[in-house]
Parts: sequence; structure tokens; C-alpha cells
Amino acid sequence: SIIRRQRQELKLLISELKDRDRELNDMVAVHERHIQAWEDDRQKILSLAERCSLLTSELNERNAIIKSLTKKLKLLESQHNDSKITLENTQQKFKELSQKVTDSSVHCQALEEKNQSLHCSVLELSAKTGQLQAREQELLRMLQVKDKALIETTDQITEVTSKFKTLENALRAAKLEEFSRNREQQDLKLTLNDVVFQINKMKDVLSEKMKESSKHQEEISHLKHENGCLRSELILAVEEAQRKDQLYQFTKSKQMRIEKELSSLRQVCVKQQRDLHFLHVNLESSQDSMQ
Repeated sequence: SIIRRQRQELKLLISELKDRDRELNDMVAVHERHIQAWEDDRQKILSLAERCSLLTSELNERNAIIKSLTKKLKLLESQHNDSKITLENTQQKFKELSQKVTDSSVHCQALEEKNQSLHCSVLELSAKTGQLQAREQELLRMLQVKDKALIETTDQITEVTSKFKTLENALRAAKLEEFSRNREQQDLKLTLNDVVFQINKMKDVLSEKMKESSKHQEEISHLKHENGCLRSELILAVEEAQRKDQLYQFTKSKQMRIEKELSSLRQVCVKQQRDLHFLHVNLESSQDSMQ
């Protein structure tokens, strides 16, 4: 009965050892799966770290591009301000030239009025000259009668002739002055046309600069949007890496607990093997004693 009981205990111990062995095998398989999962997570973390470094370098490149575009934008803004100042100066010069043209027009109008008055004076003098010529004919008829009157009339004719020459000289000078004013007015008109052409040209250049500035602003806004997307992706990648790290820490702690359990199970197995060996020794001694 003792031997049967010991055999029964041995069978129970063997079945329990087999169960423990199966449990240990299952735990080892689970541990291997955990190790494989940890290795996969490690590879993923390494790939994510590499991708994070690539994204960081790309982000630095984008930041450098944004800085260069910002410098270009500042340069374009300074050029725009310079063009604006030049346009204002040109408009001021245009106003001054317009004022000069207006003054010249007023002066020309005054000269035309003066010329008209001189022309009327010439007509009056021509009429007076005709009258004087008629009077001269009358005086020539009366020459034989009145020599003294003829001398006086000759003196008057000489005086009138000198006045007429003076008026002719004044008329010639007025015509020359009018010609010079007309020429100056034409020069001012040509200068005004050149100034208007330059203003239109500068307006075209300014519109092109404004278009380029709007294009650069659109590119900068697009790059800012891409930068925000990349930063959000980077933040998500960092969060995912943190989660992976937490999972790794949890797996590591679980592995440590499993190793502790395995060490305790090994100690139990060693104790059970010792007990089994002791039982075998007792069984052999009992069999020897029975024999």
C-alpha cells in the first residue's frame, strides 16, 4: 500500500511536472512572442527615429528656405518703398512741370495779347502813314507856295519815319520773343511727354513688383502651411514614439515579472526533482528491504 501510494504520488507529481513543463513551454513561447514583438517595436522605433531625423532635416531646410524667402520679401518691400518714393518724387516733378507749362501758357497768352496790341498799333501807324503820305502829296503841291511849311512837314515826316522804324524794331523783337516762347513751350511739352512716359513705365514696374510680392506671399503662406503640417506630423510621431516607449517599459516590467516567476518555478522544479530523487531513493531502499 505504501508503494502504491508512493507510485500514485509519483504519477501525480509527474503529471504536475508535465503540467508545469507545459506551462513553462507556454510561458517561454509567450516570452518569445513578447521578445519578437519587442524587436518589431524596436525596429519600428528605429525607423521612426530615422524618419524623425529626416523630417527634422527637412524642417530645417524648409526653415532655411522660409528665412531666405523672408529676406527676399524684405528686399522686395524695400524696393517697393524706393519705387514708391521715386514715384512720389516724379509726381512732384510732374506737378512742377505742369505748373511751369501753365505759367508758360499764361505768359504766351500775355505775349499773344501784346502781339495783338502791337499789330493794332502797326495798323494804326500804317493808317497814319497813309494819311501822312496823302498829306505829303498835298504839301508837295503846296511846295512852291510854302517852303517853310514844306521844311516843317519834312521834319514831321522824318520824325514819323523814325517812330515807324522804332515800332518795326519793337515788332520784330516781339516776334522773336514769341518764337522763343513757342520753342520753349514745345521743349516743355516734349519734357512733359518724357516724364509721363517714365511715370507710366514706373507704374508698370511697380505693378510687376506688386505681382511678384503677392506671389512670394502666397509661396510663404503655402510653406507655412506645409511647416505646420510637418510639425503636427512630427508631434504625432513623437507621441507615438512615447507610447512605444511606454509599451516597451511595460513589456520590460512584464518580462521581469515573468523572469521572476520562471526563477521561482525553476526553484520549485529543482525542489520537486530533489523530492522525486529522494522518493526514488526511498523506493529503491524499500524494494531492497522488501527483497
